Amino acid sequence: MNAGQLLNRFDGQWKLLARSLFFGVSGAHRTLEVFKRQQRATPDRSLSDLIETLCRDEITYPGGNGQPLTVKPLVLLFPPLFKQNLLAFIFLIHSRFPKAAILHLLRCLDLDPCPSLWVAVWTKQLKRIIMGCPLEEPLYSPACAERLTALSQRVGGETGWWDECSGLQVEEAQTAAVLSETGSQKKRKARFGILNEEMQQEKKRMKTDEPIDGQVHDRDCLLEHMKMAEELETDAPEQANTHEPLPEHMKASVLQIKELLKSPTEWDNHSLDELKVLNDCNATQVEVLCGQLNLTDLEEHTLIQICGRISVLLPDLSFSTAATLIKNLLLQRVLSLTEPPSRCLVSAVTSLCSSYPRSMCHALIGPLIEQDNMGGAQAELLNKLIEGCLDSHYRLLVLQMTLKISWSEMLLSVIHSLLDSKPDLNEELFTLLIEQLVNQTPLFTKSVRLAKMMLTALTKYGNLVNALHKHSLSDCLMLNETFLKKALQAVLKRIPDA
Repeated sequence: MNAGQLLNRFDGQWKLLARSLFFGVSGAHRTLEVFKRQQRATPDRSLSDLIETLCRDEITYPGGNGQPLTVKPLVLLFPPLFKQNLLAFIFLIHSRFPKAAILHLLRCLDLDPCPSLWVAVWTKQLKRIIMGCPLEEPLYSPACAERLTALSQRVGGETGWWDECSGLQVEEAQTAAVLSETGSQKKRKARFGILNEEMQQEKKRMKTDEPIDGQVHDRDCLLEHMKMAEELETDAPEQANTHEPLPEHMKASVLQIKELLKSPTEWDNHSLDELKVLNDCNATQVEVLCGQLNLTDLEEHTLIQICGRISVLLPDLSFSTAATLIKNLLLQRVLSLTEPPSRCLVSAVTSLCSSYPRSMCHALIGPLIEQDNMGGAQAELLNKLIEGCLDSHYRLLVLQMTLKISWSEMLLSVIHSLLDSKPDLNEELFTLLIEQLVNQTPLFTKSVRLAKMMLTALTKYGNLVNALHKHSLSDCLMLNETFLKKALQAVLKRIPDA
């Protein structure tokens, strides 16, 4: 069962909250921010509903070879990274969760025959807090203890909850001094710089879900490092936004790539080697590199060469690196289109979209469809990507994006293309589409594009139309003032009541 199918088990706001738990080592804090926004909108919603869904029994079907059906809690079907972030999120706001609900979740997690070390440690810590059990053994290794002591000294002795949950001892006087310190902006900036350097090294070591033995305890403390770094970044935004200098080997690569960009000749295989430096860059360094190369201002013949080379780089670029490059290479260029895109631009966009569709969806397609008034040139380019580059999974992703925003006339043609390609809609997504149609129809009573899009939806997905849909669509068609009104009513009438 893939992530999309698992997320479909949640409804409404909980789906958005669950989705944020997939976001790497920062997933817990991302989820916390999502939760805070949701609480402001609907303060009476209980977190017990989320845990109830996670603990609900799920039937898993056999993959053949006479394997029997099995029943297990839904939470066990999620990958280790999700469970890690879930437990970290609960830890951060455990006082808002009913204790019985947390214990129920922990009992479900105990059914996992092979839990990751990270999940096991978080589970142990939550049990200790909720049940008031004493800490029988440290949650950290001796090597971690040494590193924590060294790190706390480097940042001024500030250890937060490490003292309580891991047994790390800090001089009481030193801690009191740190807590009472008002501190100057200069000191805070210096501490942020140290933490940021430490965080970059730690994040690279933590890209995999399963840590090697002895490193799991480092992760417990690293969440606190991350939180401290984020707080310091908030206090000193000008420091956080200052582009860090590139290492010497990256500076050399920038100079070589600049020469390639100025070259009037076709790029050879050597150019591919120069671009491999992108695999060594973190997110900040990619931004610096893009700025130094002035990628937003490239001539189109150079643009197509660099996009073609990036699309065949091995190993593949990370999602964030590819998204940053797409944003710098293409976004402003496409946003400013006032006439149909050139062949060179279409080739450059399609080459990157074929290799990095997810990054393209978030870095280019998403910002385009969120424009208040998308132009015909942008719509034409998006339709080319839908028809030629995006598979069903990513067409569904783009369709979901369109269901969260107000529609414009040109966006209707993009939605029409999406539906015409017939991605595999489930009942839930189709219902969201119908609801959006009902909400948007009064604004487009004379729009032929909307009428054509509705006709496509009814002819290709008639099997998903139920009685409630028919009633809503019938009311919508009463408002329609186009020549397709009778055809739409006839198609709707032929659909049997479900």
